[in-house]
Formats: sequence, C-alpha cells, structure tokens
Amino acid sequence: MRTGRLFRDGALLATVVIALAGCDDGAPEPPPPPPAPVAVMTLVPARVELTEDLPGRVAALRVAEIRPQVSGIVRQRLFEQGAEIQAGDPLFQINPAPFKADAEMAAAALQRAEAALARAQVQTRRLEPLVQAEAISRQTYDDAVSQRDQAAADVAQARATLARRQLDLKFATVDAPISGRIDQALVTEGALVSPTDSSPMARIQQVDQVYVDVRQPATSLDAVRQALASPQADRNSGLPVTVLRSDGTPYDADGRILFSGINVDAGTGDVLLRILVNNARRDLLPGMFVRARVPRASYADSLMVPQQAVARVGGKPLVWVIGEGDSVHAQPVELGELIERRYRIRAGLEAGQRIVVEGAERLSEGAVVTLHDWKPADMTSR
Repeated sequence: MRTGRLFRDGALLATVVIALAGCDDGAPEPPPPPPAPVAVMTLVPARVELTEDLPGRVAALRVAEIRPQVSGIVRQRLFEQGAEIQAGDPLFQINPAPFKADAEMAAAALQRAEAALARAQVQTRRLEPLVQAEAISRQTYDDAVSQRDQAAADVAQARATLARRQLDLKFATVDAPISGRIDQALVTEGALVSPTDSSPMARIQQVDQVYVDVRQPATSLDAVRQALASPQADRNSGLPVTVLRSDGTPYDADGRILFSGINVDAGTGDVLLRILVNNARRDLLPGMFVRARVPRASYADSLMVPQQAVARVGGKPLVWVIGEGDSVHAQPVELGELIERRYRIRAGLEAGQRIVVEGAERLSEGAVVTLHDWKPADMTSR
C-alpha cells in the first residue's frame, strides 16, 4: 500500500515538471533595449582667436615737471588747476623787473661796444694810407688794427650778454613744455622759486594716449612675437588689444602692443609688455589698474567641440562619432586649448562629422543611438 502511494506521488511530480517545461518552451523572448538617445552636433570649421587677460597699470604717455629756469618771486598763476593745456601756454609769471633791468644794462653795454668798434674802424681806415706812404710807423698802424679787432670782440661779447639777459627775461614767464592735463599748483603767489628747488611748481601729464604696462610669463613671448609678426598686426600698425574694466566690460579705447621687454624678472619669471592706448575720452587715468585682453594666437579654420563631448579612457581623450546606421564609435583625438568651455581639436576629427555631446555615458562601441540636435545652455535658456 505504501509502495502504491509513492508511485502516485512520483507520477504527479513528473506531470508537474512536464507541464512547467512546456510552459517555458512557449514563453516569448524579452525585447532588446531601445537605442540610447544622444544629443549630437555637426563639426563646422570657424576662426578662433585665442586671448589672455592680464592685469596691468596705466601710465601717462609723457610727464613733465614744471620747474623754473631763473630764480625769483612768483607773481601770478596763469592756469586753471586740472585743465587741459597746450604746449607753450604760460603757467606762472615770475617777477620780471630784475631781468628787464639786466637786459637794459646789457643793451647799453652793447651800444657802448659798438661805438668803440666804429671809432676803431675809422681810425684804422685813416692810418692805412699813411702807413703805405711811410708817414707813420708800422707799429702805430698795427696797434690801431689790434684795437679794432678787440672792439669787434667786445661787441660780440656784449651781444651774447644781451641775448642771455633777454632769455632770462623770457624765462620769467614759465611755459608748458608739453600738451596735456596739469595737476594742482605746488607753489603759490609770493613764493620764492629757484632752478635748484627739489620739488616742481606743477606737473603736466599727457593722457590723450596712455601706456598700459602688463606682466606676462616669459614662456608666452614666442606666441606674442609670432602674433606681432603676423600680417594682421602689420596692417593694423600693431597687434590690437582690448582694455577691460574690473567688471569685464571693455573701455571705449583702442590699444595696440608696442613691444615686449628684454629683461626677465628673476623672482617671478615675467617680462614687461607695453601697450599704447588711445584715450580720447580720458577714461583711463595714470595709476589705474585695468585688465588687458592680449591676443595669443589665431586659427583660421579650427574645429571646436564642447568640453562635455570629450571622454577619457586611460587618460587619453576620445570623442564618440556617429557612423553609418546611426551607430557610434570612439575616435581618439588630440586636444588643443580650452576656450570658453570648448576644446580646439588639433587632430582626429574632420569638418562635417557628427559627434555626441550629451548621453555618451551609456554608449558602447557600435551601439545604435537615437539622435537629436544639441543646443548650448545659453540658447536653451532664451
């Protein structure tokens, strides 16, 4: 009886196993995963200008310290402090009375010397026929000629003294040596001034054009020299530079690189780069700190890819490229500079290829993808 029960249980188990096996054979296979959606872009060559923002300081084109060339008492200030002046404009009037008196004395001395010369010349002309007729000695005639020549020298000396006294009288009016903007007066009326004074009477700074001096690493000199030697720099009489405010906005002032220094700072490894800037609006003042956007390189037909499109495997950069049938394959690339979150591609890609920008984290070699155009963040936010 027990044997029959075991037989029935075994038969039932076999029936269940056969039924389950039949169910597995008839079940459908699971569908393959759908293609991964990716955002793609087409590579288009474009001109790329590589620049670098460097801190700099503004310096006046020319600075003149106003100093007297004669000693005397200042009688009058002839300019408005902080005004724009032209070269030759009078600035200070030193008391001219002593210099005028000296000039008159020198003029009188010149007249006296000229009278003596005239008398000596007449005497010489009178004695000349007498010496030829041997009516007088040769020594008497030679003395007359010597007196005439000495009188001529006295006239020349008196004339030079008069010119010097007239020059001192002119120097009593202190003129502007250059055009520019004058600062405050450093002396007042009634002050005694002298050419040996340690401090000037005023200062003039020419600021219609200014210098911007920046420091750059010496390793960047080759790029700057190549840019200065480019045809664009020759056409524009220098390499153009943009001067920026502290908030990054540009000044309305055109600048160009004049030269780079020849001495390297032993402490920092930097060299001086001098920029000439047209400052017609006087926005740039000497001593201001600004930033100069200096060109480094220019590429006529360059391929740029977004930073997020570049993946790295084993430290080597690669980009996913769309092939036939919307399949992808990894393409090793050689990267250049990173400019505004975009890499310049030196080698590995060609114009017209489509690359994956977003969605590359789920890709594998040869995988088929679903494509849609990639839009930069600044365009999608509009």
